Amino acid sequence: MSAPEMTGRPGPQIAVRLSGLAATCVLALALGGCLVGPNYNRPSVQAPSAWKEQPPEGWKTATPHDEISKGNWWVVFGDPELDGLETQALAANQNLQAAAQRVIEARATALTTRSNLFPFVQGGFSAGRARTSGNRPLAPGSTDIAFSANTFSLPVQASYEVDLWGQVRRSIESANALTQVSVAQYENVLLQLKSDVASFYIMVHYIDQDLGILRDNLDLQQRALDLARVRHDGGVASGLDVSAAETLVDTTRATYVGLGVQRAQFEHALAVLLGKAPAEFTLAAKPLQINPPALPSGLPSDLLERRPDVSAAERLMASNNAQIGVARAAYFPSVSLSLTGGGLSSALSELLSAPSLVWSATAAATQPIYTGGRLSANLLRARATYDESVASYRQTVLTAFQEVEDGLSSLRVLEQQSAAYAQAVRSAQETVDISTSRYREGLANYLEVIDAEDILLNNQRVADQVLEQRLLTTVQLIEALGGGWQDSTIYTPGAPLPGPTSPAQGQTPKGSQQ
Repeated sequence: MSAPEMTGRPGPQIAVRLSGLAATCVLALALGGCLVGPNYNRPSVQAPSAWKEQPPEGWKTATPHDEISKGNWWVVFGDPELDGLETQALAANQNLQAAAQRVIEARATALTTRSNLFPFVQGGFSAGRARTSGNRPLAPGSTDIAFSANTFSLPVQASYEVDLWGQVRRSIESANALTQVSVAQYENVLLQLKSDVASFYIMVHYIDQDLGILRDNLDLQQRALDLARVRHDGGVASGLDVSAAETLVDTTRATYVGLGVQRAQFEHALAVLLGKAPAEFTLAAKPLQINPPALPSGLPSDLLERRPDVSAAERLMASNNAQIGVARAAYFPSVSLSLTGGGLSSALSELLSAPSLVWSATAAATQPIYTGGRLSANLLRARATYDESVASYRQTVLTAFQEVEDGLSSLRVLEQQSAAYAQAVRSAQETVDISTSRYREGLANYLEVIDAEDILLNNQRVADQVLEQRLLTTVQLIEALGGGWQDSTIYTPGAPLPGPTSPAQGQTPKGSQQ
């Protein structure tokens, strides 16, 4: 049962009420004791009734029964090489393994906290021999005989602190919530890892695509340079035409060489994500052959239950709320019970006999009287920590909606931009063909050819860049949607706390709320 909520340190003016509360709690002890502090209720968050951006065609508001991929979302790109890299990362990434160990640590901490609900029992054995002095001080009528004696002891001690006010149970509630936080954080690391592998893979092959465009243009520009030299040798063109053509070829070649630095850096970053040293990993060059996929249907209305960072923030609130109860329970008396028993004998053979039995039982109650404001400060801190986590949770939710809106608007604009640049590339290619033909026939100077080739190169590269941005934005949007993740994987009220077992490679460690 829940005790009336206290707002400060108990004083004489509420002594009668506390006495009644104490009597009630002693009576209720057999039923589990009192439970001071506020019960947790998830704070409300104002969610938008609709998305500002129009979702892509085919998307719909999700329902709880939607079949959405909850793990291998990268398969929407249809690239077997990417599938293999993602699998390697899930098995060997060190950050993911560290996050998995943090889940085990949190579970172990929760189990340790839970052990406080039960008595602490310990036993031992001791054996000794001692000689008593014959010249010792004596009481009247005593003898001064020196003697030696054996002492054998087999003590068993048990102690138990009664959770009268729910301090231990609130601590367990907090620890279980923190276990769920660690699982949600693992999910967040897992989601980020999948996104990073896909993103770096796209960026590496985008550079391969860009290098291909530059190679094609270098071939085109080299042919134009050869043409300029032939015309110059024939006295038809000036040396300026040759110099301009050489400058264009050298500039394009320098750009081509410089892209190798970026590609190497992206490849090295991808190697580390796979748990390998950069020297042990090479990604074969190939053009970017991925088209922006059609995302799974189901634009979620339950976004708050899909993102692991939102779930982690919500579970942290639950933990901090329980800590208010822990701080409040410190105002009230603590009751401890202890029992010591065993055998004590001078002969080992008689240690377990009835005459050797010894025991003692103790019950103690302590009540804070003066703490210099420590209890009030701890309660104030617990409340402030909870209020802070509420604000952080609501900010995390707002950020989640922002990231989804950003992804939707970016995809819409980039799709339109891609279509525009595709037309621009076709027009620029036609201009190059015409200007080259005019120059070959002596109807135009070489500056016209250079301008046309430069425009074509820029349009091709920008079109390629827009394709890369569409793919990266798709990855970011899937990540913003939680990657098909559901917080039900860690939030199962009423289920027992699982033991500290290591999560399988590439799988989600599951926690639960006690």
